[in-house]
Amino acid sequence: MADITDIKSILYTEKTLGLQEDGIIVIQTSPRMTKNGLKEVLREYFGFIPLKVNSLRMQGKVKSFKGIKGKRDNFKKFYVTLPEGAKIESLEI
Repeated sequence: MADITDIKSILYTEKTLGLQEDGIIVIQTSPRMTKNGLKEVLREYFGFIPLKVNSLRMQGKVKSFKGIKGKRDNFKKFYVTLPEGAKIESLEI
């Protein structure tokens, strides 16, 4: 069962800010989140059903810090097309 705690953040990069102008937001979540789970969370907490959801699995990068190798966590990115007039309050820039 998907929960709001599975959403890690909304990504703000040069590319994603350009997509936001077209009504598409990019959400980073835990790897266990599904498209239907994300739709359910958006409907329950933000009051809208997205028009379209595309998902992308991202593998964590291997990084070195002071000579010790470590790995970042895996995550999923979702490209969510918002319906006309829908917005998320945390996106107010």
